[in-house]
Order: sequence, then C-alpha cells, then structure tokens
Amino acid sequence: MGLTARIRTRDGWAVSHAVVTLTDMTGAQVLRAEADTEGAVRHTTPLAPGAYTVIVTAVGYAPAASSAIVTASGRADAGNVTLARQGGTELPPPGPWTIDPAHSSVGAVAQHLGISSVHGRFTEFRGRIDIAPDETAKSRVEAVIDASSIDTGNAMRDEHLKSPDFLDVVRYPEITYHSTGLTPAGSDRWTVHGELTMHGVVRPVDLNLAYLGTGADPWGGTRAAFRATADLHREDFAMNYNQVVQAGIAAIGTTLKVELDVQAVQGESLPQA
Repeated sequence: MGLTARIRTRDGWAVSHAVVTLTDMTGAQVLRAEADTEGAVRHTTPLAPGAYTVIVTAVGYAPAASSAIVTASGRADAGNVTLARQGGTELPPPGPWTIDPAHSSVGAVAQHLGISSVHGRFTEFRGRIDIAPDETAKSRVEAVIDASSIDTGNAMRDEHLKSPDFLDVVRYPEITYHSTGLTPAGSDRWTVHGELTMHGVVRPVDLNLAYLGTGADPWGGTRAAFRATADLHREDFAMNYNQVVQAGIAAIGTTLKVELDVQAVQGESLPQA
C-alpha cells in the first residue's frame, strides 16, 4: 500500500536526498516522503483511489513531475524517476574545458565465448572540449588515448591486445578522436559526430552523449560531467583476429561497447595538485 518510487540520475546513481510529494487533483499535498540511501521511496500509508501528481525534487537537480493513478488497492508505483542535473538541458558555459583523467574513465566491453563479457579500460588519456559561444553545433571535442595503457585485469590478455593481432601499439601508439559536429538528440542528450583513428584506420564514429550537469569542485574550479556510449566493430579498424572455439562462436566478440564517463574542468589546464 501507499507510494513507491526509485529515484536515479541519468547515469543510474541513486539520489538519496530526493523528496517525493504527492498532490491530489485540487493541488493539495497528500503525502511527502524522502528517499533512502538507495534512492528508494516506500510510503506505506494507504491512499484513496483517484488521480494524483507525483513531484520529485532534489538539491542540484531539476524537478520532475508525473501522473499516478491509485486503484482500490490504495497503492501507487511511480517506478523509476530520472532526475537531470540543474541546467542539464544546455551545454556548459562557452570556452575551453580540460578533461580530468583522474575523475574520468574510458572503457569498453566485449563478448567472451558468446556467454559473458570482458571489461577493459584505458588508463592514460587526455582531451579537451571547446563549447562554442553562439552555435552549439560548432562545439568541438578532441581526445588522445595511449593505446598501450589497455587494462583488462589480466596481464596475458593485455599483452595480446597490444600485439599486432589487435591494437599493435608499437606501430600505432595512440588512439585519437576528433569531433566534426554536434546535434541535439533530446532534452539533455546530444550526438557527437567525429572521426576515430585506431590501428592506423580512420572511421566516422558517433557518440551518444548525455550531459549530466555542471558544479563547483573543492579546488575552486568548475566541472562539467558527461556520459557517452558508442558501438565499434573491430573489423572496421582492420583488427580481424578471431579464434573460433566452437560452432562458429568467437572467443572474443567483434563488437565493442564503448563507455565514457568524463569530468572536465573549465579552463585551459587542470588545477595543480
């Protein structure tokens, strides 16, 4: 009975300080409940049947509102409520932003033996974001990744990935990405168009970008957060190695799911430690 809800950020984190308010059709407040440490709301007081409005607020996030119908059971489930950072419908303030590798991650996931996933990441990279002052579409992203910094948690596998079968890091020590344009794809989502150079091959790659918001950091700076994903195909970058283990199943899948979590600091450089 009562009201249940689960409050999350755009990248899936619980919003533990969220407050959920339920109002009836006259605008009168029926209940108010706070989320727990897991972002869950469980209010057990039975509700009268009817139509209600669910309003979710949290400091630093834009409010979210939705409708809910309470049946004779006296219960309403608002489901998963996603909150966007305050100001998340626009890009950060114009100017240069420097990617902070210490608070960012560049990862990829590949299928293994057709039944599970292998997760890897690059530990050494740098990059810059330039937000255009007038035309958002002219904003730019540049990133450089040290190919030899691949880390999958297994030294033997990492050495194989660095070999000519895959990244061939001796001949191609860097992976680079240069954006060529930006188009909106939702209220706080964008598609970044660009070119990825990997293993000596240049291919167009689009990133599905979510802007998570901007805020002050403890060092007196301003930071912006982003999450981006993309699917890559190894054969597009001349990485055709494939050991087939049985019935056509490859040891390592040919599709890579790229996952980027990025913090960028406003300005031309990172703060000094």
